[in-house]
Amino acid sequence: MKKLLTLIFALAVAFSLTMPAFAQEAAPAAGETKAETKAEKKKEKKKKKKEAKEEKKEETKPAETK
Repeated sequence: MKKLLTLIFALAVAFSLTMPAFAQEAAPAAGETKAETKAEKKKEKKKKKKEAKEEKKEETKPAETK
C-alpha cells in the first residue's frame, strides 16, 4: 500500500511539473479564432518580407548609378 501511495504521489508531482511545458503561450484575444490569428501572423510575415525586399532594392539602386 505504501508503494502505491508513493507512486501516485510521484505521478502527481511529475504531472504538475510538466503542465507549464504544455501550456499555451499566448491565448487569442476574446472573439478571435485560431484561423484569424494565424492569418494575421501570415500577413505580418509577408509585410516584413516585402519591406526587406524593398530595402535590398534601395541598397543596390545607388550602386548601379555610379
